[in-house]
Amino acid sequence: EIRAQLVEQQKCLEQQTEMRVQLLQDLQDFFRKKSEIEMEYSRNLEKLAERFMAKTRSTKDHQQYKKDQNLLSPVNCWYLLLNQVRRESKDHATLSDIYLNNVIMRFMQISEDSTRMFKKSKEISFQLHEDLMKVLNELYTVMKTYHMYHAESISAESKLKEAEKQEEKQIGRSGDPVFHIRLEERHQRRSSVKKIEKMKEKRQAKYSENKLKSIKARNEYLLTLEATNASVFKYYIHDLSDLIDCCDLGYHASLNRALRTYLSAEYNLETSRHEGLDIIENAVDSLEPRSDKQRFMEMYPTAFCPPMKFEFQSHMGD
Repeated sequence: EIRAQLVEQQKCLEQQTEMRVQLLQDLQDFFRKKSEIEMEYSRNLEKLAERFMAKTRSTKDHQQYKKDQNLLSPVNCWYLLLNQVRRESKDHATLSDIYLNNVIMRFMQISEDSTRMFKKSKEISFQLHEDLMKVLNELYTVMKTYHMYHAESISAESKLKEAEKQEEKQIGRSGDPVFHIRLEERHQRRSSVKKIEKMKEKRQAKYSENKLKSIKARNEYLLTLEATNASVFKYYIHDLSDLIDCCDLGYHASLNRALRTYLSAEYNLETSRHEGLDIIENAVDSLEPRSDKQRFMEMYPTAFCPPMKFEFQSHMGD
């Protein structure tokens, strides 16, 4: 039963490792696909920004933007929108790179580590199982020896009792009146009594010998039983737990670090996006018609500059 349980334990550890490797493979495939999506999204955002930026490069607004960024507030919002798109494009490209060259590589390393740790734990478990089976086989051998010697002791005791009964019967016959028994018969009875006594002595010696062997075998069995129970307890309570820990070594910590890299990248993306949106929000809050009117008039001074005062033109000496 224990042998079957040990085999089942090994299968369970192997299945757990296979499930972990499959999970890590799924995570790699997921982030590889996500990296592709992020890169494609980054390219599309860049194309979008470039398309509209190309339309504005030849405009006076763009020249003003490059010079001192003293733009009308709506135009400023428009440029900030385009800049935000380009910012998001770069951020998503960075995210794609982190997934492809960092997160996925971490999962690959964890998978390799898990497989290597399972192989190592398998070697250790094989040795532990071998040692445990030696102890169990020794217990079985000692138990069989005890049972054998105990059976021989019981058999010898039974034969001894039988010899004692025969001796009692013979003694009972010897107690009959001597004058009724012939000399020859008397001699036969004495000879029979001696034979029974010798047989009893032999069986007594055999019983004592077998009884001693049985007691020694029983003591050896009890000591081995105690040692075996201690070994089994140690294996199931301590060694087996250490074996599972060996398979788990570094798995959760490494997975934690890999997923935290993902979280950090996503949070940084959100932070960057919020920072860009805050800039746009400030620009939206700054949409001001009076200021824009002033800037607009300053942009075209020849058109909106008041003319010089009209001078009095005298007429005919007036």
